[in-house]
Amino acid sequence: MTNTDWATKDFYKVLGVSKDASGAEIKKAYRKLARANHPDSKPGDKVAEERFKEVAEAYDVLGDEEKRKKYDEMRTLFAGGGYGPFTGGGAPGGTTTFDLGDLFGGAGTGSGAGGGGLGDLFGGMFGGGAGSGTRRRSTAGRRGSDIETTATIGFTDAVEGVTVSLRLASEAPCPECRGTGARAGSMPRVCPECDGVGMRAASVGGAFTMNETCPSCRGRGMVVDDPCPACRGSGRGLSDRVIQARIPAGVKDGQRIRIKGKGAAGEHGGPPGDLFVVVNVTPHPLFGRSGDNLTIKVPVGFDEAALGADIKVPTLLGPPVTVKIPAGTPNGRSFRVRGRGAPRKDGTKGDLLVTVDVQVPATLSEDARHAVEAYRAAAAGADLRSRLFDAGGAR
Repeated sequence: MTNTDWATKDFYKVLGVSKDASGAEIKKAYRKLARANHPDSKPGDKVAEERFKEVAEAYDVLGDEEKRKKYDEMRTLFAGGGYGPFTGGGAPGGTTTFDLGDLFGGAGTGSGAGGGGLGDLFGGMFGGGAGSGTRRRSTAGRRGSDIETTATIGFTDAVEGVTVSLRLASEAPCPECRGTGARAGSMPRVCPECDGVGMRAASVGGAFTMNETCPSCRGRGMVVDDPCPACRGSGRGLSDRVIQARIPAGVKDGQRIRIKGKGAAGEHGGPPGDLFVVVNVTPHPLFGRSGDNLTIKVPVGFDEAALGADIKVPTLLGPPVTVKIPAGTPNGRSFRVRGRGAPRKDGTKGDLLVTVDVQVPATLSEDARHAVEAYRAAAAGADLRSRLFDAGGAR
């Protein structure tokens, strides 16, 4: 790869993010692509392996704030014409090749009057300059993968919180080889190509080197000569376990809860991944939910709506409350009862919204019929539909 090839490589495009993406967005994109193309999950897939290398290479730069800043500055330099052939005063009437080593003091060789040159300027961000041969063996294990499951809980449990039992199937160290990947009686050895780092420095021309996943060990840092027959050298198996997970009070239907450290086990002493629980909430026969507010529809008689009344209304987690219905209350009107809704993150509670549902009796007793007829006679002359036929109404 030439200097020009490397300089025009768009790491933002590799991760599928914009140039002004936040660190969290970059990390999220990297984790998604790395999981989808990891050699352990797609053994033998060369396309996925190459894609994984590209993604790791891009995140190595964009995932570090200082490296990203230098990378952006360098790309701006190249984009602005600070690199490549240009017409100058070299050979008469000809074209002079612009050498970055000349610009930065002999960076192409790692020496010169100016000292370290371009390798010193950018070498630190890509694993060292051309003259850097120092490697450090990685002692940190690989973090376990995140896993996702679902949990179905009742409406009341969602409001007040509940602890549920979850059966999980996830990756774990192979029980036969205890995660080494080697057959019983043998041990893996440190990868001679990357010296156990899992990454290797690849020259991309001139003074630049880039870190890439070691092809010999696929990033594990160890090489297995005699693979375990159970896991075929991967060191990974399946774990079936039951855990207790706390669903917080106030959770909503479809909400995704993160439980740290309850995902798949790490590798070589690495930390476990996280567990994500998607919560499904079953409906309640009386109550509904609108954000942090609970809702309930309460039947009200015609006489109560017309004359006014004090009615008792049930609450989800407490005693009934009395709601005052003013005279002349229309059907569908809602009343708010403060603090009787679902819990919020700040410790406060939402409200209970009580909606009036005026009931019309299907049958009337003789006395009730006489009373309604008397009301009709008393209200004669008031045409409720007169406005429908005004000049601006229906024609």
